Amino acid sequence: MITQVQIIEWLQVYTNVIEHHKEELTELDAAIGDADHGINMDRGFKKVRNLIGSLKGQDISSILKTISMTLISSIGGASGPLYGTWFLRASAIATDKQELTSQDLLNLLQAGLNGVLERGKAELGDKTMVDVLSPALVAYKQALDQGLDLLPALRVGVKAGENGLHATIPMLAKKGRASYLGERSIGHQDPGATSAYWLLRSLLEVVEASGG
Repeated sequence: MITQVQIIEWLQVYTNVIEHHKEELTELDAAIGDADHGINMDRGFKKVRNLIGSLKGQDISSILKTISMTLISSIGGASGPLYGTWFLRASAIATDKQELTSQDLLNLLQAGLNGVLERGKAELGDKTMVDVLSPALVAYKQALDQGLDLLPALRVGVKAGENGLHATIPMLAKKGRASYLGERSIGHQDPGATSAYWLLRSLLEVVEASGG
């Protein structure tokens, strides 16, 4: 199970990760984008940090919906709508829930990915956050189907997401500002895929810390 307390811890951890790596995200985005991904993400999640105290005691759906609205209103560029949509769709899976089962998490990850696909119109292989979120989801589902519990299955999923992240380096960007560069986008890790990987990795770290 993933508890409501762990969801809040996850948001805290991810906020810290974004703050710590904002320069790295900006450098990645400078190579193929507007050089603002790190700045925008850090701005949005600083707002999330300020809300953490008020989220305690709320159900998971309410927490995720609040995060969604905060990100949409405070993150510029494509990242606000995409991350906002991910959290909004995820919130619908967790209505009135104080904890998530392994199946709930699968449904949550699927809903979030579906939202990103619909909002961004990107496909696997377009050099976007989808290249992390999609393989992570597939691997997590396969691990559950093989009988693994939530924590080991999540480890498998996050590892697949990491592999997907590295796979964006040789890709030709087909969406967003990076697509304007054509062949010059090849050889650079996608910044959105990077922040998406850290989102999943942060959740894994929180679940691991509690022993699953």
